[in-house]
Amino acid sequence: MRPLSSAVTMARTGFCDTKPLLDLHKKADERRAPLRTWANASGPIDRWLPVEADESRMNLLKMEPERRWERRLSLQTSDGIIMGFHEDSRAWSPGKLIEGCVEDPVLLYPCGLQGLPSLQVLVPSLLHHEIEKALEKLDVIWDRTYAWEMFLDMMRTQTQNSLPSADLPRYFTNATRGILVDWLIQVHEIMHFQDETLYLAIHLLNRSLRLIKVTTANLQLLGMVCLFIAAKKEECLLPEVSGLCSLMDHTYTKHQFLRMERKVLSGLKFELSYSQPLHFLLIFASVAHCSAMVVWMARYLLELSLLEGQCVVFLPAQLAGAALCLARQVVQEPTTPEGEAAWCLVSSIHVGSEATLMKIMHILASAAAKAQTCATFLKFSSPETMHVSRHPGLKNASSLLGVCS
Repeated sequence: MRPLSSAVTMARTGFCDTKPLLDLHKKADERRAPLRTWANASGPIDRWLPVEADESRMNLLKMEPERRWERRLSLQTSDGIIMGFHEDSRAWSPGKLIEGCVEDPVLLYPCGLQGLPSLQVLVPSLLHHEIEKALEKLDVIWDRTYAWEMFLDMMRTQTQNSLPSADLPRYFTNATRGILVDWLIQVHEIMHFQDETLYLAIHLLNRSLRLIKVTTANLQLLGMVCLFIAAKKEECLLPEVSGLCSLMDHTYTKHQFLRMERKVLSGLKFELSYSQPLHFLLIFASVAHCSAMVVWMARYLLELSLLEGQCVVFLPAQLAGAALCLARQVVQEPTTPEGEAAWCLVSSIHVGSEATLMKIMHILASAAAKAQTCATFLKFSSPETMHVSRHPGLKNASSLLGVCS
């Protein structure tokens, strides 16, 4: 794999040179193997229903106040619109408005169910069941009892520590940030960290750049410290600080590294929790019964969003929804009744407006068009990731968006 950048780029950014990094083409990532089991929807929608219908539960659902589930139905039934995006649905809780999120309830009637109240009343229980199965696949729950509550909590907490603006301090640019993030992705691959560690590290970096005073000369140190803090939260085994310093060619000492770590933790007030966009993506993909190809394509597009400074203002669920929707447009797999029914179900989850979705999709399509030299492109061009970064459909992603918009 190519180094971080040339000597010219080093001079411009202040980054030190790095040790030769491993060839991402030849690295097999066993952690991603379970995703291959997520194939297209298998079996009719009746499989989602319990063997014996719980009449008392159905009666309770029918007795729910209309305001609990009722929302204005969308007039658009295009398959390109994911998760029931509506411009006017912004209520997170009574008396509290947060754009693009819904706390309780988080459901909208999916497109295609207008005038079918017998199916509309089944949506909550069907979605509960699919969310439970998705969280079990992620190995984040041991008991399904609180699965739905956990999902609601994810939807709530994703707004915490969100960034109101994509603006960076005047002495940093999005290009400099992009170079740093690309390098961190390479280091992340070398260390064999979990995928969640990368997303948390970039989230901490985005916050730190706006909350902590740091010079351009220490920008690479800040990025490595954020990756180290994320690893402390997500990983079982940690690298030695001296080993991380060696990846930066010992430009910084161990003392400087630990001092920067204290500075970051103090600046962030030890608030390190983060609702992962990758978790939202895998949940949505599981509910929609997406194929392995679509899931890998969505994961590729979602990771490209880390390189785009414009994406820091969007919520994790919005990024996940846009990546999954664009992935389906790019892959263009043959549709099946079961697949459309599953997509209809996941479209009942409301995460934001249609305009927000389309804006993110355009950003991701543009990022994919220029990604041929970044670490993420190489990472997702391997056989383990089904070569999704080289998919010919990415060349026409922008024109696909022009059709579905």
